[in-house]
Amino acid sequence: MNGRSIVFLLAFSSILHNGNSQEGCSNISDSNRFDCYPESNVDEQKCLNRGCCWKVAAQDNQAVDGEVPLNIPYCFYPTNYGYKLVTKTQTPTGYMLTLEKQGNPGPYGKDIKDLNVDLRFETKDRLHFKIYDSTSSRYEVPIQTPVVQTKAETLDYNVSFSTFPFGISVTRKSTGTVIFNSGVGGMVYEDQFIQISSLLPSPFLYGLGEHVNPLLLDVNWTRATLFARDQGNPEGLLNLYGVFPYYMSLENDGNANGVFLLNSNAMDIVLQPTPAITYRTIGGILDFYVFLGPTPDLVVSQFTEVVGLPYMPPYWALGFHLCRWGYGSLNGTMAVNEKMRQYGIPQDVQWNDIEYMDRHLDFTVDKNKWGGLGDFVKTLHEKYHQHYIPIVDPGISSTQPRGSYPAYDEGLQMGVFINSSNGETFIGQVWPGLTAFPDFSHPGTQDYWDKMLAQFRNLVEFDGLWIDMNEPSNFLDGTKQGCPASSPLDNPPYVPHVSGGRLYAKTVCMSAKHHQYTHYDVHSLYGLMEMQRTMSVLKKLRGKRSVVISRSTFPSAGLHGGHWLGDNTATFNDLYLSIPGILNFNMFGVPLVGADICGFNGNTNKELCARWTQLGAFYPFSRNHNTKDAISQDPTAFGSDFAAMARDVLLTRYRFIPYLYTQFARAHATGSAVARSLFYEFPTDRATYGIDRQFLLGPALLITPVLTQGSSSVQGYFPNATWYDGMVGSILQAAGGGGQYHTLDAPWDKINFHIRGGHVIPTQKPDITTYQSRQNPFELIVALSSLGKAKGVLFIDDGESLEPLQTAAHMFVAYEVSQGTLEAKVYPFRFHESLPPLSTVQVFGVSGQPSSVTVNGSPVHNFNYNVSTKVLTVEKLALPMDKGFNITWS
Repeated sequence: MNGRSIVFLLAFSSILHNGNSQEGCSNISDSNRFDCYPESNVDEQKCLNRGCCWKVAAQDNQAVDGEVPLNIPYCFYPTNYGYKLVTKTQTPTGYMLTLEKQGNPGPYGKDIKDLNVDLRFETKDRLHFKIYDSTSSRYEVPIQTPVVQTKAETLDYNVSFSTFPFGISVTRKSTGTVIFNSGVGGMVYEDQFIQISSLLPSPFLYGLGEHVNPLLLDVNWTRATLFARDQGNPEGLLNLYGVFPYYMSLENDGNANGVFLLNSNAMDIVLQPTPAITYRTIGGILDFYVFLGPTPDLVVSQFTEVVGLPYMPPYWALGFHLCRWGYGSLNGTMAVNEKMRQYGIPQDVQWNDIEYMDRHLDFTVDKNKWGGLGDFVKTLHEKYHQHYIPIVDPGISSTQPRGSYPAYDEGLQMGVFINSSNGETFIGQVWPGLTAFPDFSHPGTQDYWDKMLAQFRNLVEFDGLWIDMNEPSNFLDGTKQGCPASSPLDNPPYVPHVSGGRLYAKTVCMSAKHHQYTHYDVHSLYGLMEMQRTMSVLKKLRGKRSVVISRSTFPSAGLHGGHWLGDNTATFNDLYLSIPGILNFNMFGVPLVGADICGFNGNTNKELCARWTQLGAFYPFSRNHNTKDAISQDPTAFGSDFAAMARDVLLTRYRFIPYLYTQFARAHATGSAVARSLFYEFPTDRATYGIDRQFLLGPALLITPVLTQGSSSVQGYFPNATWYDGMVGSILQAAGGGGQYHTLDAPWDKINFHIRGGHVIPTQKPDITTYQSRQNPFELIVALSSLGKAKGVLFIDDGESLEPLQTAAHMFVAYEVSQGTLEAKVYPFRFHESLPPLSTVQVFGVSGQPSSVTVNGSPVHNFNYNVSTKVLTVEKLALPMDKGFNITWS
């Protein structure tokens, strides 16, 4: 046989081995390749053995240390790879489909041959479909989601199916835009490797957290890894504390949609410039929700309708919070708390890190340095009307003498700790040394957690809890002995690109046992489950609203508390990156979110801390916190001029808390975001799509901070609307001329914020605590649109009762302006609380000097008009807040 024949036979046998025709490989463009070999060290033979196509791409990056950079794949799926649609049956909620695997086996040879697809038309703007094993049950994420019995009568979407390879296509009826299409092939469904790809309607994609990266995701061959992990704040798409397999997409016409994969197993998500998305998860099922919007606000509302609406924080939680790891003692804490009062700087909540504990043992207090902590907290409550939040970690020391540490003894007796695969208590290592970890999925853990926190609160009457280290974090890779080498859970055939290279790096073994689950499945739910248990305890102990701030989160976390963005660093880059982090969590349904002001790690400096204090004054959750190895950075630490700046900007925050609190009430009622990107409010303006150095609070307050060192000005983009300077009321830009960039003066002690025309903003004369502020008169800012109109709402309640919109007394006040008249209408619900009056109304954008002002039809003379700023101010009104009124100027 000659050489040419041998080459021909080898090529022919390769094609036969692939089970593919040349047609299945030849017509696939570079941008439409979907990676068939995501592991390292791929070569042509390995690819062909997997039944896939091999072709060197025109663009190429060289391997680094054996790792091929994410790029156009050489090994990719043929067009005839995947599952075939076998049957389609109508159901009361939609369709039940059956699928059958065709052709070559998956990469690890453990294909699930027969699948069901349960497709449900749940609402007119929400599609839900599950793809799962038709013969055996598999793990599903145990969070509560809506149960729908019948399909929606009208739909904003059409759904179609491709037979082979099977795919689901979802199209927006009104425009014909395809917003989800998995008919691109390459679906794999093995026991520990599940992959599905979908085309995207545009490259404008947001979400897929938690990561530290710009707001607009890069779809040029990037990979986001999702698996809860304690590792500071690494920039990029490395796995971090929280897991949110959910994105929002802006279509080319400005309509918005969202897609949520309800799956908690470790996963990689790959974005490519097709544009397309590929999910690779190593367990559970494919459980997708598709949200039709069509506005960003509606997408977020539809997402939170599935996972749970955000909880309503107490009023005091919107005040300023202060903490550090490094006070050294109770005396150090008390000194800073008192110094804040001496400078007149607002503060509502004092926090403490783990140093208050006795040898880092949960539910204890170090009697030597912190012995008077309980009395100090009583003083905060009774004398200063402040609140207190300590840290609690999940790791429970396992090495204390028997009978000396109830947290371990009783947990062991109640059987509520995570167990190793051999049935013994799993022992890792955290701050107190060797530790056990409560199994928060165990029903008995609620009684245990109730008891431990109740005993702790007898020592220190805390008002909320800060739960940290709950990824869960572990100083060991598993146990001192590691994790079982033979376990397919600890060493699965495919490991997503997690930091550390192993699933159990710096956490619990994946083979560890929870009540009904393995840690492999519920690892990324650990923080969420702790949040649920903790908030349940606080409601019982306090009988009113509280605060839980968690480091690890998962969809539905906002139902139980808030989040801070973790261990950032004192740099201007971290200052900037806090904004996309906060905007993402508002899209994720966790609006109570902030970053450590001035930075946690490293030494800050006066300029950086000033700029961060200014930005942090507009975070939904505003807390200054840093580590014990760094210099002091509280608002009193840099001298009197810095303290004066901090006082002014925090008083500005406190002035706007009635507006901010109303936005949280809106979020609690509808799921709407509190902190919003510019595209959220202006989705048809493409100039907003990549902006993440500015943001809005609610629909009307636009924040433009300085984020670069040495700057005394800042450039901001102002979409097509009327915008007023938030401090003086002068007009910056009138509507009608399109969006414009403006350069704003920004001396070191100033942050720029602007108010959008067409909105009424409720405010209140501020004081150094929210308790004192709530005794002060209310005020209104009326920012007129170009048509002379404005609307707004104020939500009022006692600030702390449970079920604030359901059963507790509350009141809404609706404001509307038209043709020179401001009208207020009051809508009370069991509300009889005495309130301070409305004292002042400012109207921005009044074109000329009014000759008269009337209140409820009677002329008043206590008004003035600023010709240069065009602001009308009506003072000394003393109007009752629980009564409607009208004010007219002409």
